[in-house]
Amino acid sequence: MKTLGEFIVERQAEYPGATGELSGILSSIRLSAKIIHRDINRAGLTQDILGVSGDENIQGETQMKLDVFANETMKKALIARGDVAGFASEEDDTFVAFDTERGRNAKYILMTDPLDGSSNIDVNVSVGTIFSIYKRISPIGTPVTMEDFLQPGRKQVAAGYVTYGSSTMLVYTTGNGVNGFTYDPSLGLFILSHPNMKMPFEGKYYSINEGQYRTFPEGVKRFIKFCQEEDQATKRPYSSRYIGSLVSDFHRNLLKGGIYIYPTTTTHPKGKLRLLYEGNPMAFIAEQAGGMATDGINPILDIKPTELHQRVPFYVGSTAMVQKVEDLLKEFG
Repeated sequence: MKTLGEFIVERQAEYPGATGELSGILSSIRLSAKIIHRDINRAGLTQDILGVSGDENIQGETQMKLDVFANETMKKALIARGDVAGFASEEDDTFVAFDTERGRNAKYILMTDPLDGSSNIDVNVSVGTIFSIYKRISPIGTPVTMEDFLQPGRKQVAAGYVTYGSSTMLVYTTGNGVNGFTYDPSLGLFILSHPNMKMPFEGKYYSINEGQYRTFPEGVKRFIKFCQEEDQATKRPYSSRYIGSLVSDFHRNLLKGGIYIYPTTTTHPKGKLRLLYEGNPMAFIAEQAGGMATDGINPILDIKPTELHQRVPFYVGSTAMVQKVEDLLKEFG
């Protein structure tokens, strides 16, 4: 039985010159996940963490109380260890520079969607935390700048997510494969349960909000019809599975094979998911597991961000399925 802490230390030894900062950040995320897990599991009993907070984030979306709680939990855990120079979140208007001596001398910045799918909390549906870590490019010893956060996804040094469901799991990559750890509340430990995770090349599930069908591009409509057609050679029709929480839908497809789609629509012509907080980390994990992620034309990880809360159309999952929808988008738009 190998714990997350043991695994982090073991992997740190694989990188000559590693100073332990990245391991410290992952330990902060582990602590945050335990706290968020605890409070999510008490949500039905504690009304102060259920429902809306009364505020909106910078995208104009209503914040749930647990969004705010998860955001502050992660921020405090990272500040306490002092291993990151700055923090950016889907819930904050702009990035936060940790302007202390230790913060200014830290090598990394972290970006997060602290509670993906939080609108599902009130109905007891799985939610998650997504995180992404980069090396800063501003000079060590100075406060971080916006440039540190607007790096292409290929520059990520680590990314992962935590899914809070029937069990709580932390899945992450540092660019050397994907590994999953299941939380054992009786021990207070994350245990390695899914080593070297691989996404099947061919999938059997497609995840998309079909209620928005009339607003989709023609290529996406054609792909949905393709998924629904009967074909024994390709084991179609595929099954439609849509939870409405990116982490949950992605996690199922990572394990069993499938595709998650949030395309451009007539109401969201640039897409709806955030490139930095959702697209890049999930794309990094997908590629490391043998899958694929694209905006319909370009690999997600090759996009150069221009703003902190940039939105992007998102197609991620089993390679054969992502390639198919790409082909249809090229042909029909």
